[in-house]
Amino acid sequence: QVQLVESGGGLVQPGGSLRLSCAASGTIFSIYAMGWYRQAPGKQRELVATITSGGDTNYADSLKGRFTISRENAKNTVNLQMNSLKPEDTAVYYCKARYSGVDYWGKGTLVTVSS
Repeated sequence: QVQLVESGGGLVQPGGSLRLSCAASGTIFSIYAMGWYRQAPGKQRELVATITSGGDTNYADSLKGRFTISRENAKNTVNLQMNSLKPEDTAVYYCKARYSGVDYWGKGTLVTVSS
C-alpha cells in the first residue's frame, strides 16, 4: 500500500512562489511515475505535471514555464515548484503515484493565491 502526504500549501500573493512536496511511503518510490493534479472550486481535477521513473516530465500547456516538477528518489519525495502564481492557480493540489496501471492519491494541500 502506498501512502502519499502532500505539504507546502498555503496563502501566497499573486506573483509569489510556493514549493509543494509529496512524501511517499510503503513502496519502492523510484519505480513509480508521479504526478501533481489540482482541483479548483467547482471545477474538475486537472493535470498539472507528471514525472516518470526515469525523470521525463510533462506539463499542462498553460503551466509550462511557471511550474517545475522534480523528484528526489533518495528522499521518496516529488516536488512542485510554482512561480509567478496567479489567482486562478488557487486549488487543492494532489499528488498521485502510478505503477502497473494502479493509481494512488494523497489527500491534497490547499494553495490560495490572493492579495
